[in-house]
Amino acid sequence: MIFRQTSLSKNIVQFCRFLRQKGFALSVEEESTALNSLKFIDYSDRKNFRLALKAVCCRSKTQLNEFDELFNEYWKQVEKAVDSKIKSKSETSLKSTIKDEQFRSLKSWLHGNRNKEIEEIASYSIYENLSQKNFANVPDDEVEELMQTIKALSRRLAAHINRRYEKDNRINLPDLRRTLRKNMRRGGELLEIAFRKPKRNRTKLVVICDVSRSMELYAAFLLQFMYAFQQVYSRLETFAFSTSLQQITLLLKQNDFHQAMNLLSEQNEKWSGGTRIGKSLNSFVNDHALKVLDKKTIVVIMSDGWDTGDIDLLKHSMEVIHNRSKKVIWLNPLAGFSDYKPHVAGMKAALPYINIFAAVHNADSLRKLGKWL
Repeated sequence: MIFRQTSLSKNIVQFCRFLRQKGFALSVEEESTALNSLKFIDYSDRKNFRLALKAVCCRSKTQLNEFDELFNEYWKQVEKAVDSKIKSKSETSLKSTIKDEQFRSLKSWLHGNRNKEIEEIASYSIYENLSQKNFANVPDDEVEELMQTIKALSRRLAAHINRRYEKDNRINLPDLRRTLRKNMRRGGELLEIAFRKPKRNRTKLVVICDVSRSMELYAAFLLQFMYAFQQVYSRLETFAFSTSLQQITLLLKQNDFHQAMNLLSEQNEKWSGGTRIGKSLNSFVNDHALKVLDKKTIVVIMSDGWDTGDIDLLKHSMEVIHNRSKKVIWLNPLAGFSDYKPHVAGMKAALPYINIFAAVHNADSLRKLGKWL
């Protein structure tokens, strides 16, 4: 359903949500870019506005072909909603309010009004949306949209980690930044051209996700992140645990996320049960550590730290993982609460062997993972 919005900026955010429902993989970055683009274009020109959004939102030929029709469909629905609102107000002879003026301003824009007045673009923040909402508080009707947001975020993060360059003396790919820097002392004359080439990223990732009952409200979103990340980043091994550990790398290679989740559920009847972190990490150390861990491997553990098993076993396993890997990152959904303290026994035992301890309670916290990878 397309709701009435009182400003152009809010409608752009809602339009991005509308596109996600139509299968476009858009995250909060696209929403931010779309809003920021309004500062650089004449958005009162309908064609310029459409092309700007098209450049931001489309990533394939299919999407380019579908975009114009979806664009027209959305703004026609908005216009009907605005007309209906104004008509309703006039019929009941209510006193005009600020919101009425905003509706009229939007209606004027829809009909090509050239007034350049800024409509809340600076004051409306796109970050006041799903990406900041705690996974545990997401209503049922917003789950699918948040899953699409996480999917887009995860793929972009994985692609960014893959995309690295290094200096190259051969004439290959021009490096504009280094070229400008080298020629600054020559008054801007481009006498020396610097080149670059793709740098092979040898970093390997191991992600271990807690899917026990205490993590039930978070696990589905974290598994979606792992699934989308693995579609782009090949040097990734994924594991899940509750009372026992399972390697799920091959299962997450399914073409459809829901199909992958169904297979996982069928093979793991005891998921969402108790939590035995120590036993599970010990299984990882004994069965997988020699094959997947080395000093080029970053280990990411997603868990709230509640362990009903052997704490000494957890401590020993964490020590082995820390010593054999490049870095250990522990992401805890409870750390997203301002009054959280890592007082539970499992978390206390693990902390000495963790390089980075951070929250993983919403989409924004997943985005921050990029700076540590």
